[in-house]
This record gives sequence, C-alpha cells and structure tokens, in this order.
Amino acid sequence: EMFDVVIQLGAIMAVVVLYFHKLNPFSPKKNHDEKMDTIILWTKVILAVFPAAIIGILFDDWLNDHFYNPPVVAAMLIIENRNKRSRRRPMNDLSRLSYGMALGIGVFQILALIPGTSRSGATILGGILLGCSRTVAAEFSFFLGIPVMFGASLLKIVKFGLAFTSTQLIVLIVGMVVSFLVSIGAIKFLLGYIKKNDFKAFGVYRIILGLLVIVYFAF
Repeated sequence: EMFDVVIQLGAIMAVVVLYFHKLNPFSPKKNHDEKMDTIILWTKVILAVFPAAIIGILFDDWLNDHFYNPPVVAAMLIIENRNKRSRRRPMNDLSRLSYGMALGIGVFQILALIPGTSRSGATILGGILLGCSRTVAAEFSFFLGIPVMFGASLLKIVKFGLAFTSTQLIVLIVGMVVSFLVSIGAIKFLLGYIKKNDFKAFGVYRIILGLLVIVYFAF
C-alpha cells in the first residue's frame, strides 16, 4: 500500500518539471503581476487540499479497512464515468478560477479517498461540472496533486517507518523513476487529446477494467 502511494511521487515530479515555470513564483522571467498570479494560484491549490486532507487524516485507516476490497474498487471504476459539462460557457483561463471553484474541486477530491476512484478523474469531473474547460480542470487537477501526493506519501512513510532495506529502497526508487518517465509522456498526450476530445474513451476503459476486476475475483 505504501509503495502504491509513494511511486506516485514520480508522476507528481513530472508535473513539477513540465510546469516548473508556471508554478514558480520566484522565476526571474516573470514580472511582478505574474509572480502575484502564481502565488494566488498556490493559495487556491492549498485551499482545495483541505477537504480531502482533513477527511484523509481522520479516517485513512477506517476507509482502508472498509473500502479497500475488490467489490468497492470494481464498483468505483465503473461508476465514476459521468461526462457532463456545465451548462455555462466553460472558463478557459486558469487565472479566473475562483476560490469557491477551487474549494469545490477540493470537495470532489474527497471521492478519491475511496479505493478505485481516480483522483485526477474526480477533480477533473468536478472542475468541468463547476464550469471549467477540460484543459483548465486538468491543469488544476495536476497542480492539486502536488501537495496531496507529497502529503499522502509522507503519511505512509511515517506509518511504515524509515527502516527500509536496501532492496526495498531500490524498488521504491525504480518505481518512482519509471512513473516519472511514463507520466511525462502521459501528461503531454492527455493535454493534447482533451483539447479536441472528451473523456468518453477513458470512461469505456474504466468500465471494462471494472468488469475484469469483478470477473477475476469471482473466479
């Protein structure tokens, strides 16, 4: 379980590398207004972290004990496939994302505490329902994952302890490196794909995967 969480640090590092300039409020290439916009973006990200962080810290063990099983995972893979858009004209500028919308996306992120639910899927869906374009919802979801996954990884490491064997450490490092390299390509592909397409293909994939999970554990 700790391995599954920690290797996602590789994916988060891919986000940091790809968006380093956009996320860096101290970049010498930015003027004062651009630096302030970056700081404001980070305050929105931190605000959006709180709902899932509070629930996760209080109920992490309980959620794992009650929901970390094949039926729940399969059900969430299948259920989380709504692809509706807001009736309003989608907001295409990340700087126009309000604090209320950021908090709302953070509430959707609570769903990701249930095993089988995609964190990015839940937050992107939340962003779209709240009026964001697919691109803005995806980018904010990526940024939101930075403190979330660092925090989740730290929590698992603290619970596990720092007594790693050399083999365990190598396994973790290899997992993170592979995750980083794959995520670089996956993020670039996803952002290019959603500019012209919706998420129906991903929904079909998750339904098929959920059915395969059911069949596997049934037999």
